[in-house]
Amino acid sequence: MTIIAAADGSALGNPGPAGWAWYIDNNTWHAGGWKRGTNNMGELMAVLDLLRSTAHTGEPLTILCDSQYVINSFTKWMKGWKKKGWKKADGKPVLNQDLLKDIDAALEGRDVSFEWVKGHAGHPLNEAADDRARGAATAFQGGKDPDEGPGYPGAAASVPDAVGSGSGEGTEGEDSLPGLDDAAGLATPVGVALTLEAEVMDAVERQDPETLRFLLSPGFRGVGAGGELLDAASLAASEAARPTVDGVERLAEELLGEVVQLAYLVFRGPASSVLTSWWRRESGRWRCFFRQETPRG
Repeated sequence: MTIIAAADGSALGNPGPAGWAWYIDNNTWHAGGWKRGTNNMGELMAVLDLLRSTAHTGEPLTILCDSQYVINSFTKWMKGWKKKGWKKADGKPVLNQDLLKDIDAALEGRDVSFEWVKGHAGHPLNEAADDRARGAATAFQGGKDPDEGPGYPGAAASVPDAVGSGSGEGTEGEDSLPGLDDAAGLATPVGVALTLEAEVMDAVERQDPETLRFLLSPGFRGVGAGGELLDAASLAASEAARPTVDGVERLAEELLGEVVQLAYLVFRGPASSVLTSWWRRESGRWRCFFRQETPRG
């Protein structure tokens, strides 16, 4: 019998209070998190904990994920990362290596498949995992212990957390996408814009219009890599048929009066492009009002 479970992660601020969860049914689920972590850390930890929790069963496992980053890590990129000594195509170290290496080891000898599901689209297992991951992140935000759930029958009483969920402390300075690190500091306008830009990139990858509506200005306009004009509703759709982003390299960031301008390289396999975005405060919070992507010759 194949075990079918959804795994999901959540981060409030990205990085910020973070949670992870996997869900099979109301009697079989597990959750945890950290005081500070990223969405991708949560996504990966949910998969790792699920693998460890079901290791004793010997049953095939299907993992439902709404993160292309997680799925691509193990179906497309892992072999190349290992061959290059855990370096990306641009030569920079792969982020979240500890989690990725632990998952790689946990997959050894297992019959495991990954299946993508669209997030926030009503899939019952995905929604249940998402609710519990967000609940864990919210608990850490409030200084409380999260509801960890019943776990998997017969699993070890305590499944080790590679990045310290027991202490509530995560790894600082890692982001939703490689290259968008938080070096500028969240207290500055540039730091806020960098962190929110990472959330935009992740929401585009996840095809998550709800998050994009929150992050983008109501009057948002953009220019896609093909020269197409975009609004908030069409941004994610414009990315659907394109190769997945596998690396980001920051080029520049600047505070221009009350506007933050960001620029970075986006890598999609052998191709790359320059993406610029502009952020400003609207109704008390920072929102992106313009983005443009230009392919590199």
